[in-house]
Amino acid sequence: MGAFLDKPKMEKHNAHGDGNGLRYGLSSMQGWRVEMEDAHTAVIGLPNGLDPWSFFAVYDGHAGSQVARYCCEHLLEHITSNPDFQGGGGGGGPAVEPSVDCVKSGIRTGFLQIDDHMRQISEKKHGGSDRSGSTAVGVMISPRHIYFINCGDSRGLLSRGGAVHFFTQDHKPSNPLEKERIQNAGGSVMIQRVNGSLAVSRALGDFDYKCVHGKGPTEQLVSPEPEVYAIERSEAEDEFIVLACDGIWDVMANEELCDFVRSRLEVTDDLERVCNEIVDTCLYKGSRDNMSVVLVCFVSAPKVSPEAVKREAELDKYLEGRVEEILKRQGDEGVPDLVHVMRTLASESIPNLPPGGELASKRSVIEAVYNKLNPYRNEDTDPVILFFRGFC
Repeated sequence: MGAFLDKPKMEKHNAHGDGNGLRYGLSSMQGWRVEMEDAHTAVIGLPNGLDPWSFFAVYDGHAGSQVARYCCEHLLEHITSNPDFQGGGGGGGPAVEPSVDCVKSGIRTGFLQIDDHMRQISEKKHGGSDRSGSTAVGVMISPRHIYFINCGDSRGLLSRGGAVHFFTQDHKPSNPLEKERIQNAGGSVMIQRVNGSLAVSRALGDFDYKCVHGKGPTEQLVSPEPEVYAIERSEAEDEFIVLACDGIWDVMANEELCDFVRSRLEVTDDLERVCNEIVDTCLYKGSRDNMSVVLVCFVSAPKVSPEAVKREAELDKYLEGRVEEILKRQGDEGVPDLVHVMRTLASESIPNLPPGGELASKRSVIEAVYNKLNPYRNEDTDPVILFFRGFC
């Protein structure tokens, strides 16, 4: 669970789509981890007559990818098909939109149901030996409401009217209510982990932490119960939703990521590109985890601005010129390495860097011109990433 590669795997999986007045893009990258354990779901148009509804989620697996993969394929079905959800007329009849309380109850039931189902599968197929688990953060969007769903320490947020309007709360063992449940189940919180091992207090799977006799599923050391928040939509002000695993949030605060996304939407309407820039920037900021992000845009999301596009082009040109100047000032030791170039630029006051991303978000531009001017130098990216962790 904590093993790392010598160099990060930077290949990305992308997808995008639109419908129901929404556009979405997503990106996932393995990064420094030995395995890719993240998964995601993006569905526009839900079953049981709920065509105007949509569902998006990110699953951050740990100790294996089995639970995350199963959830990305089956969680939505468990939510919408259970009686508590009351999802539409079905059978070709007229759809009946479920109430807010029914949706919240149905989501909770769906989580508990799929967790129990996965436990049964594990016991039958693997003798109960599957120790993988997964956090889950998602959003269900109806014509009138946005339902944020969270179980674990992945996070979702809503940008409205140019600012962070809402974000989910991470489920950490050190949180007072989580710690109380853990202790009531006979466990302890050491080094901010459940029994000194697991860094999240709620998750799907992780059945080694769900075997306290006499306790219900939501009373165990690790609970599969999600928190569900219902927010009324505002067509005039709702801009975008971001869902991401902790590999993103480890290095970017809520406001930083929102500012960065907003700045990127002003220079491109390609949501896959925006998501790719997010994961690249977080890698260069020092994230060593798997990284996945889903970006969902509403009709009032920021639009491409000719002025912003011009500023971006001018910034790239300025950085290219500065790299060339730095390389020309080589001394007796020869051509400066890329780390030296980055440190030099980081010490300067450079105007119009993308907010939230700053110099890290321009690392690919800098590296491209560096390699063009110095094509025979073999750079190891690890020192650069360590540099960003400490200085950006």
